[in-house]
Amino acid sequence: MSNPDLTTDRLVLRPWPAEEAAAVVAGERRPHWAADYPADGDRMIAGIIAGNPDQPHGHRLIVERETGLTVGAIGLKLPFTDGAVEFGYGLAASRRCRGYATEAVRALVAHARTLPGVTLVYATVDPANVPSVRVLEKAGLRHDGTVDSDEGLLHRYVAG
Repeated sequence: MSNPDLTTDRLVLRPWPAEEAAAVVAGERRPHWAADYPADGDRMIAGIIAGNPDQPHGHRLIVERETGLTVGAIGLKLPFTDGAVEFGYGLAASRRCRGYATEAVRALVAHARTLPGVTLVYATVDPANVPSVRVLEKAGLRHDGTVDSDEGLLHRYVAG
């Protein structure tokens, strides 16, 4: 699977290297991280990457082009299942309400659609997480039912 940087107007979605994941897991601070990065979700994903360094993954760091700071993460959940790929994302609180998440989702969805064998790109979200629901809607995804998960009943949004 090709894993190039994805560049948008304000962001770079850069493949998450194993050494960055290891730094997150170790609790290190890097000068190119926003002051409130990483969040709990980033630590969880970093643990998966660090625990499986030789396994391909679809996770990317969200880097603010203006400052060069890592401000979040977004990624495809591998492996694909029957042509369907799920994605997830998170932003540092200091970078929310700027449209970054919508911008990142659009770029990742467009990239995922180019991958061989991918026929469906989707995300699941707690319906009570209204800001995340709005991100998915603004990025052009549409509600497509519910999914029962370990986290409870989630709404599924699919890319059109």
